[in-house]
Amino acid sequence: MMIKIQLVDDEQHILSALQRVLRPQHWEVHAFSDGQQALQALTEHEYAVIVSDYKMPNLDGITYLQFAKQRQPNAMRMLLSAHGDRQSMMQAINRAEIYRFLSKPWEDYEIETALKAAIDLYLLRDENQRLLAQVRSQKSTLQRQEQELRRLEAEHPGITRVRRDEQGAVLLDGDESDHG
Repeated sequence: MMIKIQLVDDEQHILSALQRVLRPQHWEVHAFSDGQQALQALTEHEYAVIVSDYKMPNLDGITYLQFAKQRQPNAMRMLLSAHGDRQSMMQAINRAEIYRFLSKPWEDYEIETALKAAIDLYLLRDENQRLLAQVRSQKSTLQRQEQELRRLEAEHPGITRVRRDEQGAVLLDGDESDHG
């Protein structure tokens, strides 16, 4: 599956710089300098990772990532911030369940490493959900089969129990009397 990354920052040069860092990874990167357009994109694409700047003029990053969390709970959320404001960072962790903070300015390898780790986790969770759904559907199939057997047993007592002779051959009704 194609991994999609969403970048949200009001500064175009930051977006360009991030895109340059991520280009070698061959992920599909969608960059937005406008919060409304970014929100709109959440309804059209499924993102593995959403990276938002913290300080934007019309919408702060924490609020944006809270919206993103409601629209795409499975996406990994990251906050890009030049501000060492611990209080708002704690708020971000709690309110928007941020996976990581990325600092401005950054080292390219930090961005790469953080995104790779986030994508690995995203894929792992995705796989877990898929397997869980598979197990659930197998369980419900088994439950249906058991219900059907109980129904048959109620209508025709003994029908679901197989009788066998000493050699293990299945005995059908009336078999014993024929051998007698």
